[in-house]
Amino acid sequence: MRDVLGRPASRSALVVAGLAVSALLAYLAVRGVRFHEVWSGLRRSNYWWLVPAFGALAVANVLRAYRWQFLFAHETRPPLRPVFAAMLVGQFFNNVLPARAGEAARIVYLKQQAGTSRAEAVGTIVLERAYDILSVLLMLFVLLPWLPHVTWLRAAAILAIGLSVAMLVLFVVLERFRRRLAGLARVLSRLPFVPLERAETAVGNLVHGLAAVRRPRLAAAALVWTTASWVVLGFSDWFLLRGFRFGLSPVAGMLVTIAIALGMILPSSPAAVGVFEAVVLVALNAYHVPKAQGLSYAIVLHALNLFPYLAAGALILGARVRPGRRRAVLG
Repeated sequence: MRDVLGRPASRSALVVAGLAVSALLAYLAVRGVRFHEVWSGLRRSNYWWLVPAFGALAVANVLRAYRWQFLFAHETRPPLRPVFAAMLVGQFFNNVLPARAGEAARIVYLKQQAGTSRAEAVGTIVLERAYDILSVLLMLFVLLPWLPHVTWLRAAAILAIGLSVAMLVLFVVLERFRRRLAGLARVLSRLPFVPLERAETAVGNLVHGLAAVRRPRLAAAALVWTTASWVVLGFSDWFLLRGFRFGLSPVAGMLVTIAIALGMILPSSPAAVGVFEAVVLVALNAYHVPKAQGLSYAIVLHALNLFPYLAAGALILGARVRPGRRRAVLG
């Protein structure tokens, strides 16, 4: 697990930075808000809209699991069921531990359940994050004619250009210097307890996990599945907007989803407390939604994106523990 998570010192720095960012954005989210107005907004909302919102969230997660499975090369692609379970386990730990520890947890879980190489899984997760950001930025620019004034559009454009260049560079490096990556294995083999054969296998698996960059058809399909999942999440957020009677179109739900996706780039506390609410308020501010009403919506939306993952992760992990207990009792 330590190899996946990285050095303890860097992890500690990331945890501290995440807590600081969350605390600052939580303060900005509640500053100047009259909490009786937030409570009033919570009381007046129609919670029946949680039903279609949850349904769309479930569909989006299935699409995202299929996308993650698709990022693996065909010859090493794990079955969908352990991929889906690993993804939910990762979400569970992202919501209870800092520094996005769920990414390491789902790598370990997938290794245990499907025998998938950890290095290859790391490669797919790196691509997954890149496709997520690229996809939501493409959505932002496609929806631009129907959006109100968005103050952070220039920053998003710079991020989109930077990410596109980075993926292009990665493609060129993998294609032109794939054979030379064996040198990286020899460097790793100089580390204590890292045999050359194991290092070569790890580097090879990592490159294998980046197949969606090297293969155009795989890359295009991965981008389509990624975009589809974000669009469905946008409808989930819009369904809940209907419950708060803001009178906004589905495009507003898409903007909320885009803001959340970009906000998750920031380091944050477990469950992104503070960061989540702040970015939702930024998105709704473009539609001149009063801050107190926007905060009441953000709280419910955050709960919708928190408790189902906690429940699903607990059920999956509990199902793994129970058979072990039975064996211990029988033994």
